[in-house]
Amino acid sequence: MPPVRPLLVTEDLVLLDDLLRLCAAAGAEPEVHHTVPERRASWTDPPLVLVGDDAAVRCRTAARRPGVLLVGREPDDPDVWRRAVRIGAEGVLILPGDEGRLVDLLADAVEGVGRQTPTVGVIGGRGGAGASTLACALALAAVRAGQRSLLVDGDPLGGGLDLLLGGERAEGHRWPDFAASKGRLAGAALEESLPEAHGLRVLSWDRGDPVHVPPEAMRSVLAAARRRGGVVVVDLPRRIDDTVTEALAQLDLGLLLVPGELRAVAAARQVTGAVGTVLRDLRAVVRGPYAPGLDEQWIADALRLPLVGELPHEPGLSAAGDGGPPPGAEARGGLARFCAAFWDRVLTPERAA
Repeated sequence: MPPVRPLLVTEDLVLLDDLLRLCAAAGAEPEVHHTVPERRASWTDPPLVLVGDDAAVRCRTAARRPGVLLVGREPDDPDVWRRAVRIGAEGVLILPGDEGRLVDLLADAVEGVGRQTPTVGVIGGRGGAGASTLACALALAAVRAGQRSLLVDGDPLGGGLDLLLGGERAEGHRWPDFAASKGRLAGAALEESLPEAHGLRVLSWDRGDPVHVPPEAMRSVLAAARRRGGVVVVDLPRRIDDTVTEALAQLDLGLLLVPGELRAVAAARQVTGAVGTVLRDLRAVVRGPYAPGLDEQWIADALRLPLVGELPHEPGLSAAGDGGPPPGAEARGGLARFCAAFWDRVLTPERAA
């Protein structure tokens, strides 16, 4: 599939330099013309057309189409909107004041709008519940289902999900490389920069000194991940701070993994109270073995959460793999079957309709 390229129409070299700089910031490679392109498709096909104010007169005869914007430099020019109307532009951008907005529009055009990636967070009802294992298995199941999959490690004290996947030596960026991120990141650039393991991209922690990731960095990274297509799975800690709160705000769905024990239910109730203030759609996943008198529905009812299902008991669910296959790698295993059914029944649009 050819790359999506916005169209720039201008003879103003200073304006062109600015537009090319902003395109680079948005990860866009534009097509440039001094007037309306002779080939009709070069005008009608681009997702966004930026017409320099100097070229407005030359574009008056162009076919009307959505996604045309007039770009100028004179905020006090009373005629700029009149020229925009004459070429059928949807709006006017004045540089440098509208540079941030223009970068966002370019990035949306290149990456596509309306394609928000389903983003699922996994949280343990108590320590050692197996949330990281479930998060890895969900991400791997998405890969097997033919989805692009990105796994985000949201727990700086968890030891690193790349270790759980056996990808600790894979080259690519880790969280410390994104700690200073602010504003908009390109989804494609984020994906390409991350290590790959078992067909999925992983954003994990390194084994260096602890690095604080502020809320704005979490917001930038997850927003970029959500624009890239496929699915995003986030492994979250039980400790709720400002950064975790920001991650929760980006989720479409949260899964609370609760072992079948009374103490686990009591602990999970505290987590539910904290998470529920931010995340509207929180659901329970319950795993055995169960204490006497408990089952998955009783636990979900006690937590007042919808029940996704029962996670089959599988040896090693709560333990990280030490050199063995990653969790859920065996497609016929109970964990993998649960994850496949989750994607099929909960997130498939046709089933949800």
